[in-house]
Amino acid sequence: MLHSICRSSSFLRQYLKVVAQSDQGPTSLFSTKAKAFTCQAIMSGKKRKSTSAAAAAVKEPGAKQQKLDPTKEKGWLQDSLKQQRTKNKQMKFNRKRLRYISNTERIKQGSEGVLYWMSRDHRVQDNWALIHAQQLALKEKLPLHVCFCLFVPKSLLSTLRHYSFMLKGLKEVEKECKALDIQFHLLRGSAGDVLPGFVSDRELGAVVTDFSPLREPLQWLEDVKKTLPKDIPLIQVDAHNVVPCWVASPKLEYAARTIRGKITKLLPDFLTDLPLVEKHPYTAARTAKKVDWEKNLASLQVDRTIEEPEWAKPGTKGGVAMLESFIDERLKLFATQRNDPNAAALSQLSPWIRFGQLSAQRVALQVQQCGSSAGPAVASFIEELVVRRELTDNFCFYNEKYDRVEGAYEWAQKTLKDHAEDKREYLYTREQLEKAKTHDKLWNASQYQMITEGKMHGFLRMYWAKKILEWTSSPEEALSIALYLNDRYSLDGQDPNGFVGCMWSICGTHDQGWKEREVFGKIRYMNYKGCQRKFDVAKFERKYCSKNL
Repeated sequence: MLHSICRSSSFLRQYLKVVAQSDQGPTSLFSTKAKAFTCQAIMSGKKRKSTSAAAAAVKEPGAKQQKLDPTKEKGWLQDSLKQQRTKNKQMKFNRKRLRYISNTERIKQGSEGVLYWMSRDHRVQDNWALIHAQQLALKEKLPLHVCFCLFVPKSLLSTLRHYSFMLKGLKEVEKECKALDIQFHLLRGSAGDVLPGFVSDRELGAVVTDFSPLREPLQWLEDVKKTLPKDIPLIQVDAHNVVPCWVASPKLEYAARTIRGKITKLLPDFLTDLPLVEKHPYTAARTAKKVDWEKNLASLQVDRTIEEPEWAKPGTKGGVAMLESFIDERLKLFATQRNDPNAAALSQLSPWIRFGQLSAQRVALQVQQCGSSAGPAVASFIEELVVRRELTDNFCFYNEKYDRVEGAYEWAQKTLKDHAEDKREYLYTREQLEKAKTHDKLWNASQYQMITEGKMHGFLRMYWAKKILEWTSSPEEALSIALYLNDRYSLDGQDPNGFVGCMWSICGTHDQGWKEREVFGKIRYMNYKGCQRKFDVAKFERKYCSKNL
């Protein structure tokens, strides 16, 4: 059920059509270029007076509105979510959300339980994969198990920052599962090596998992498929996107304008409220062993010099608290100030969405409920959260070279090749860039923010990546360095949004050709003076450049 500016998702369909009329700029949460527009353009066309900027949107007669109430107690969103889920606990599961990976579809008879293999979406509630697994278990009157396969690749990208955030979120999952009589298991090793044996040992009759478009998780899925007993169904549910990736489009989409209509047409079927994962009535004969989370974290071979940022509290509760503060404090500024790195106007939700600790679908529903109090910000935010974020999954799913120059459009590859030998005024090594040792104070400040806080403002991430193209010897080197830095330091790194953001900035993915110039060719250009026209650059530089690496 939707209670937004309109009562149904027709609001989304209408305002996204408005976006399509002026469709330029980047196509993911890596950027902040989604178009701002007013809700007046969607309604009757008549101008209506508002008493304040926070009341700029039109209120449709009869539509329910949730006003931003400054007197609300902190934590109100947690209570609201409990009520919403309980109210909708009988909601049916849309089977278009799933696809069978195995040849068999029927649960094995005589089995001892159903397993949800948690991979991308690390949460209990608002998780369509776990919802489906529980419904299967209830139908067969079987216990329900959840497992996570902890595997740390030997890589500079494996940092304490990422794994601590992840494990602390999973600790919350274990606690919530225990309260619901759902068995949570932490398995050490690659899924292909440990999961099939676990299924056989526990005599589990079906495996449900979530969806990721990236090559490593897809390989894990293929490994499990090969080694899982043939009479056990392996079912994948897209619990990350509002519209399942394979339903939104069966092919690689060119840009936001080509996928927007496809997604909005399907929103009435998929942008629904989510039912409750409830206390499970069938208890397993063999219960799960309690996880020693501190011991597991201490044992991981990760780079511990990249520490956890203080601003991001891991887990679903932390994500809900950040969403609450966004709705209460920052959403009303999003439409007009989201391109200003000095303004507190962004949601800051990307780490929780990246680790699946927060459902993008739930975020969309709650932001919609703000109604007229948030004005045009609702439309701007939903455009980024739904259309442009889900476009990045589409790109990675249907393009195996999503992180290489060879994965760019032909025009982009040609123009980059044509200008590969152009003289660069400055050339920096990866080490110099990593340590923020360039001539550009704004770039250094942006890099330093990412190193210390694990985040970088979306507008600056575009500038940051484009300058790497300008200051390195080739597009291939530029893309490699940008991805390395983003994936190593950003808490939301190693995600489709990051891959596509770097591909947009350096390779023109989901963009168009622009005026040809040295080094960039026809790739969109950004410069320091352009940033000065957007925001107070000196203020941002003072905040971060005054600190030493």
